Amino acid sequence: MGSHVPFSLLLPVHASDQAEFVRLAFHSAVHDQTLRPDHVVMVRDGPVPPPIADVIEELRTSSPVPVTFVPLEHNLGLGPALDAGLAASPHDVIARMDSDDVAMPRRFEVQLPLIAAGADIVGAGLLEFGGDTDDIVGHRTPPCDPDDIVRYARIHDPFNHPTVVYRRAAVLAAGGYGDLPLMEDYWLFARMLANGAKPANVAEPLVYYRVGDGAYQRRGGKVLLRSELALQRKLRDEGFISTAQYVRNVVIRGGYRVLPWWVRRAAYRLVVAPYGRRKGRARAASAAVGTNPANPQGGSRVGAEPLVPRGDRER
Repeated sequence: MGSHVPFSLLLPVHASDQAEFVRLAFHSAVHDQTLRPDHVVMVRDGPVPPPIADVIEELRTSSPVPVTFVPLEHNLGLGPALDAGLAASPHDVIARMDSDDVAMPRRFEVQLPLIAAGADIVGAGLLEFGGDTDDIVGHRTPPCDPDDIVRYARIHDPFNHPTVVYRRAAVLAAGGYGDLPLMEDYWLFARMLANGAKPANVAEPLVYYRVGDGAYQRRGGKVLLRSELALQRKLRDEGFISTAQYVRNVVIRGGYRVLPWWVRRAAYRLVVAPYGRRKGRARAASAAVGTNPANPQGGSRVGAEPLVPRGDRER
């Protein structure tokens, strides 16, 4: 590839990960990319079992690009772990990757030009998969018009967190991730938007997103409800949402957490995942980055028809 904005890949690893998934995530986001990261920051969030430690060492020594390893002595949680990784990056532009997902080969080739054009944060669509990437069970399309992104952010996270590329300066100007368990990404992105960060989303899926059994069951419960209510209070107190919007979100989003899991599944399928497709942004965004919305990778098995989402790890 020609010249590009230099960037780091930020990959956190946790004791609950599976070694083979970590290896696959790393290879897909480094070795297999048409535009490779210039650097990788691997954050070990606390002690890990031997299989994870072994694969970390394997990846560090075999990587085609430099790797900075950040071993945290204790498990601090995702937000603090990512803040530690941000501090360790030699580059201002940073791409996120989760340790159990799979990046499509042209992910960074598509996203980095939008950063170079002036965006502070660029997300993308994703395909949810079960056992392997041939087992596609869902398709999540984000809002792509900048006004839609800001408007949508007042009721739901407008970015698919495992797909984002952002400028560290914009992240730090908003205060970094902080420590709001289960909601740290949404809280950060809302503050970035409120702080004037320029957003962009690519409608096409650029990441395969691993989902497992019990995805909808995990989207509810008392712990997640407490985090949800804490997030809404922060959004209101910061002025990102009005008191009326706060009440709406507590009723809708808080109520969502206490519904039976099968009702949450129906709501997610009908309302959340297909937002970008309902707004008709997919084709316009595709034209902007020169890709085919039905076949962003050239050889992808994905058809033109939207898939029905069945699960996710995000909120």
